[in-house]
Amino acid sequence: PFDPPEPTRHNEVPWVQPYPDVLLPESAYLHREQVELAFVEALQQLPPRQTAALVVCDVLGFPLREAAAVLDTTTTAVKGALQRARATLRAPATRPPAHGSAEERRLSKQFAAAFVADDVDAVIALLTDDAWLAMPPAPHQYAGAAAIAGFLRASAAWRAGRQYSLLPTRANAQPAFGCYLDAAPAGLLVLTLDGDRIARVTRFMDDTLFPAFGLPRAFSRSPASAAPSAPARGPGAAPDRW
Repeated sequence: PFDPPEPTRHNEVPWVQPYPDVLLPESAYLHREQVELAFVEALQQLPPRQTAALVVCDVLGFPLREAAAVLDTTTTAVKGALQRARATLRAPATRPPAHGSAEERRLSKQFAAAFVADDVDAVIALLTDDAWLAMPPAPHQYAGAAAIAGFLRASAAWRAGRQYSLLPTRANAQPAFGCYLDAAPAGLLVLTLDGDRIARVTRFMDDTLFPAFGLPRAFSRSPASAAPSAPARGPGAAPDRW
C-alpha cells in the first residue's frame, strides 16, 4: 500500500481548476508581452488559504466575520491569512522566466527528466527553499524540501520500479505536464516558477481534464490512443497514488 509521510498541512479551501493557456484571452488576441494578468500572477505566489482570504475580503469586499463564514473558518484565521497574503504581495517579487523563454524550457525539461527518473535529489535541487507540493482535490500539502522529498520517495517505493511518463502542455499561464502511469492518466502537473527555480508543484488529480489541454487519454510512444480517462476523484479524498 501507498504509505506517504504525514503532510505538512491539510488545505481547507476548495481549489480552482487549471485552465488551458490556449483558451486564455491573450492567447487568442494579444501577445503575452502586451497584456499580463498581473493580479492572477500575483495570486500564484500565495498558498490556497491566503488566496481565498484575499479574494473574499479584498476583491469581493466581505468583512472578516462574513468571510470566515464563507470559508468555514474563524475570523482570526481569516485575518491572519489576509495579513500574510497582503505582505507577500507588497514584497518585491522574483518574476518567473518569460513565457516560452530558454530559462523556462530549461527548468521544465530538467524537472521532467528528474521526475520520470525518480531522481528525488535532482527534483529537490530545482525547488526554492520554501517550495510546496499540493494535490487537489486532496487536502494534503507538503512544504519544504524535506517534506516533499519524503513524499516523492514514498511514491517511488510504492510504484516499485514503475515510472511515470510526462507530456508537456500549459495551464494557468505556467508550464504543465500530463502525467501517465502504465499508459493511464495520473494527474496534471503544473509548475509555478520563481526566478530560476520552482516554487510550487501542483498536481491536479482529475484525469478528466486531459482533453481540454490537448493531452491523449492514454500514453503511447506511438500516436496516442483514445482510451477512456479515469474518473475524477471526489473532494477531500486522500491521495492513493502519485
